[in-house]
Amino acid sequence: MTEAETTRPLLWWSRLAGVISGVAGLAIANLVAWVVSPAGSPVSAVGEAIIGLLPAGMVNWGKETLGTADKPVLLAIVTVFVLLISALAGQLELRRRPFGALVFGLLALFGIAGVISRSNSTFLSPLPVLVGLLLAYMILSTLITRLIRWHPRRRLASDEPDATSRERRSFLGMMIFVGAASAVAAVGARALAGAANAVAAARSALALPSPATKAVPVPAGADLKIAGLAPYVTPNADFYRIDTALQVPVINPDKWSLKIIGMVENEIELSFADLLAKPLTEHMTTLTCVSNEVGGDLVGNASWLGYPIRELLAQARPRPGADMVLSRSEDGFTAGTPLDALTDPKRQALLAVGMNGEPLPVEHGFPVRMVVPGLYGYVSATKWVTELKVTTFAEDYGYWTPLGWSARGPIKLASRIDTPRARTVDAGTVAVAGVAWAQHTGISKVEVKIDNADWQQAALAPTTGPDTWRQWHLAWQATPGDHTLTVRATDANQQLQTDQTAAPAPDGASGWHSIDVRVR
Repeated sequence: MTEAETTRPLLWWSRLAGVISGVAGLAIANLVAWVVSPAGSPVSAVGEAIIGLLPAGMVNWGKETLGTADKPVLLAIVTVFVLLISALAGQLELRRRPFGALVFGLLALFGIAGVISRSNSTFLSPLPVLVGLLLAYMILSTLITRLIRWHPRRRLASDEPDATSRERRSFLGMMIFVGAASAVAAVGARALAGAANAVAAARSALALPSPATKAVPVPAGADLKIAGLAPYVTPNADFYRIDTALQVPVINPDKWSLKIIGMVENEIELSFADLLAKPLTEHMTTLTCVSNEVGGDLVGNASWLGYPIRELLAQARPRPGADMVLSRSEDGFTAGTPLDALTDPKRQALLAVGMNGEPLPVEHGFPVRMVVPGLYGYVSATKWVTELKVTTFAEDYGYWTPLGWSARGPIKLASRIDTPRARTVDAGTVAVAGVAWAQHTGISKVEVKIDNADWQQAALAPTTGPDTWRQWHLAWQATPGDHTLTVRATDANQQLQTDQTAAPAPDGASGWHSIDVRVR
């Protein structure tokens, strides 16, 4: 056997040792992060840093193409990149020490740069990266030493001639042990993320106060309960989630505070206890993401409990010339909301603490988020909100505006067909149903067209008011053949939904939703 033939499997084992060490380092770093500084989780921190460095076109492509999968895909790419570099570290460590340490050192620099760039980082945030990669290199060095002793052509001069079998077992045993320990550390980090911090317990123990102003009761018949039709109230577990957080912020409500700063006569800071002590308002509002395609499901309706933002702004007394409020999230996200939308006495813009009768779910902004009827979420629905800066559109802008999205984000009139979901149905009476929305304006009419026939007016379900979507249905006498069903809506101002097709960027999708159905 030639030298190259002997060395080739050795290289592959060294690369595998590097990958195992890298996995161990990531698992240890995440475990340490959840103990000392959640902002120090390296993979999500590097992912957020990458997003910040990408050109606007690539960020928007990911948002529009991947949708809710953008975060898992980016995290997977970062993880795979780290493991590939770890494999290289293993190969270099085999050839010449301590080159593997130099490679891990470069990874540590990337990780530290990512964590310190986070808005919620502390002096402890780099510690998980340092601990994880230091232990990763110690594991790698030990594995490579045992690998060398296993292979006769790379055996150290001091080794016994018959040590090959023993060293092979030692190397493979350590590989298995490290892999199993890494899995345990990863599971432990996940457990800590949900339980070991005080946030989950605080949320579970939180008893929301009764609202001083209760929501309009959901009228009988608001939910048509037709199979396949989205329910009038979206359960929390099914509510869409779109945000920029690769790692969901965990905020102890006892340590949360909100500051109102900027162009105000009176700066304000209030705690979570201060907020709960105020007379809270309950209001049903439909939220919509600007990324929602025609017929898409990035929209949901919920009952929100919170304090009107206009009341806080009235106490802060905005100065003349201010026209925007820049809200900031714990994770650094910002949104620019028109000041007049937040001060409008007829619009229930809330600092929300509750969702559908329970404290906000952590992934939906616990302990406090913003809810503003009539505006897309990217300019209004800031989760984990910690600051409101009264300013101007000329001086400040939210996260998405420099990436090409419009600054003000009013929601467009839209309608959607939810059922029939099966694209093949039996002839006879078929229920055609869906939802339509024009938040803060309301829906007055929905019409359905079958092929090229005249528009037929659908029956509308009642609602709690103009800030929510509205269910509709039509009994279709379906005849055999292939058919196209199209829907359009008219709002309460008698504005007809446009048939002009537009992509979500820069200010929301438009066009009529159509589906094809075969009747047998």
